[in-house]
Amino acid sequence: METIKTDVLIIGAGLTGLTLAYYLKNLNIVVKIVEANNSIGGRINTAYTTNQTPIELGATWIIDQQTNALALLKALSIPVFKQHHGNTAIYHPNQNQAAQLVQLPANNSVSYRVANGTYNIIKTLEQKLDTNTITRNQSIQDIKLTNNGLEANTKDTTYHCKHIVSTLPPLLFSKKITTSPQLPIDFQTLLSKTHTWMHNSIRIGFTYKTPFWKAERTSGTTYSSVGIIQEFYDHSNAEDNLHALSGFINTSFTKHTKEERKTLALKQLQSYYGDQALNFETYEECDWANQKHTTIASDSFLMPQTNNGHPLYKNSYLDNKLFIAGAETSNVFPGKMEGAITSAQFIFKKLKDIYK
Repeated sequence: METIKTDVLIIGAGLTGLTLAYYLKNLNIVVKIVEANNSIGGRINTAYTTNQTPIELGATWIIDQQTNALALLKALSIPVFKQHHGNTAIYHPNQNQAAQLVQLPANNSVSYRVANGTYNIIKTLEQKLDTNTITRNQSIQDIKLTNNGLEANTKDTTYHCKHIVSTLPPLLFSKKITTSPQLPIDFQTLLSKTHTWMHNSIRIGFTYKTPFWKAERTSGTTYSSVGIIQEFYDHSNAEDNLHALSGFINTSFTKHTKEERKTLALKQLQSYYGDQALNFETYEECDWANQKHTTIASDSFLMPQTNNGHPLYKNSYLDNKLFIAGAETSNVFPGKMEGAITSAQFIFKKLKDIYK
């Protein structure tokens, strides 16, 4: 059993965990991040294929009101660009009506995407950290309060820490990590009844040589209550020289195979665009329900945003040494990248006061 000492142990190398470590780097303290997956990024997942536009399969958009996210990107010198919606959308309301081209209402709120893919944020944050900060393929199983701080255990490593910050979705924390002593009953209940964003979403995307959806009398923005595709958007890159369509499909198709989902999606796109939709170059998808280190089934149905940003997430536990952070814990844009970054900033301020 290996033993590692650190001042702060961060559980999870998603946007919250990496942002927090980035902020903490200048406090002259030792920070370690433990990540259960082989890859980092949490619910940021960009598929990169040679000579094709990056396809977002997780967190994607930022708006002007999400000021902390935009400020972080500016500090990291990561540019954003406007999402192309066009003036019209393909709307398919029900099986008894054909898909129709409708005028999009005027919208003063601009949606931005990250140049070269949202995962560019993750790669840049990782590059800002010391090379030995992140340990992959390690799952924290339990946390114990000791006379000297906290002890956290994986199957083969024990971490001795002054403070621990979990950035796991609260429901996942409640089912995967035990604490000694136990957390307060009301907080245990809160953890188990907090909705996890993206927990059952299925994102897909097709790359194409030409953006045929930008022609007259059509659109790359589609909304449908019929078939497998629910929402689709133009997914061309910032330079507008690599092209794709990407979006969300109906979660009831999670039991279908990847190939079956692709076939059904192409059939629906063909009904909107004709045979040119079949001439795709690559297909990417992510069924988030299968990401075992990101989401876990709830014991009961949880409405979206249930308990997101609850006041109890502002408290610390286990003698004020354990913090629960992450997108769902923020009362500002919970579940979004803004929520993840705001949560990291909140915990950073608390730790900064402790270590100053």
